[in-house]
Amino acid sequence: MSVNRVLELMKEKAIEFVDFRFVDLSGRAHHISLPATEVEAETFVNGVAFDGSSIPGFRGIEESDMVMMPDTNSCYVDPFTSHATLIIMCNIHTPDGERYDRDPRSIAEKAEQFLQTAGVGTAAYFAPESEFFIFDDVRYETSMNSSSFFVDSEEAAWNTNRKEEGGNLGFKIPTKGGYVPVAPVDTQQDLRSEICRLLQDAGLRVERHHHEVATAGQGEINFRFDTLRKTADNLLTYKYIVHNTARQFGKVATFMPKPLFGDNGSGMHVHQSIFDGDTPLFYEKGGYANLSEMALHYIGGILHHAPALLAITNPSTNSFKRLVPGYEAPVNLVFSKGNRSAAIRIPVAAVTPKGCRIEFRTPDSTANPYLAFAAMLMAGLDGIKRKLDPRALGYGPFDKNIYELSDAEKHEIRSVPGTMEEALAALEADHEFLLDGGVFSKDFINNYINFKRGEAKSVAIRIHPQEYSLYFDC
Repeated sequence: MSVNRVLELMKEKAIEFVDFRFVDLSGRAHHISLPATEVEAETFVNGVAFDGSSIPGFRGIEESDMVMMPDTNSCYVDPFTSHATLIIMCNIHTPDGERYDRDPRSIAEKAEQFLQTAGVGTAAYFAPESEFFIFDDVRYETSMNSSSFFVDSEEAAWNTNRKEEGGNLGFKIPTKGGYVPVAPVDTQQDLRSEICRLLQDAGLRVERHHHEVATAGQGEINFRFDTLRKTADNLLTYKYIVHNTARQFGKVATFMPKPLFGDNGSGMHVHQSIFDGDTPLFYEKGGYANLSEMALHYIGGILHHAPALLAITNPSTNSFKRLVPGYEAPVNLVFSKGNRSAAIRIPVAAVTPKGCRIEFRTPDSTANPYLAFAAMLMAGLDGIKRKLDPRALGYGPFDKNIYELSDAEKHEIRSVPGTMEEALAALEADHEFLLDGGVFSKDFINNYINFKRGEAKSVAIRIHPQEYSLYFDC
């Protein structure tokens, strides 16, 4: 979309404010709003200034001036503001006009450029399945003398005996019993449908929505695949609309991977493929699951680098509460067709040549999508470059229910790191593949590791209520 077209759109929609947004290391959006009367063609040339030192993991106070440069292809009208507001995503530049190398959006674009300069294909396509919970109440506290959290949902299994005004109407969802029931068990049909309507208004192509496996309001909405950076933009739009629609309904949404103990967590399964123009490069009729050798090498790259990748695709301490056996969590570093117990699943139902793809099931939505998609692409491209054959490396194919294997059989299967610190150590030891083509920089990797280690330490040094259960009477 040209600058002139954006200015015309502002007039057509009677826009009162323009909301300029950028994304930080953790994947959270930040914004500055300008009155529409202050937005001119020059705004898109000069950008919008902001203080980079106030964003964790960005700049020191002595070099804080930074500039948001609007991307005119990322516009949509905010459905939640009382005053008509146009949202525009931005790239981050330094005052001298250089792209900021810690800007996640910049890294995503460099990964797309590297794919082309490497001569592998013209575009990589991504489609995340970002699961979430919608609760009716959330409370939490961590202080010197207290640590607790509490969530509640009208659907929750623990509320079958709750006394409610007007009576308890039953139809609660059992633990692990929430996969696609109809109403009145599924109480959130209208809420998810409203989310879908708003996503479509914002330009996303919604494919379907449904209740997910866990009790207490777990849901999933799938939107159409797109190129790497565009899909990352779409995921930020998706999370913004999910969060704010839930709030309009008097509820609260979270993409936290494991908000409940004893039930399934929320993942972000990422479907991905590479095309050369209109030609799908992951398809080869007659191959395993109709995969090409390129696709297998791509899989080899992701599984080989998976311990390091998880520091970016599962970048929270809570991520590793989800990645435990027994909760449909993809902890096993193998690939398989149609097998949800493998880290990489090859979809085989109703798949066309252009729909031939791989699905990396381990990531979750605490990931910054620009960084996560870029890192996965770089790992896959490294596998293609080095011709890493996952079959020769012992990664499958593994067409069994891995959860039901004996301990001896499981011992032969490589697993994901068990903690965030283990994943960060793996990234520290294995990140050269991310540096190819200058996509990620050494400075970015070091800064990112230190930033995330700070988060891990803040959790590790705090006292957990379970420690009182175990040790108070010692």
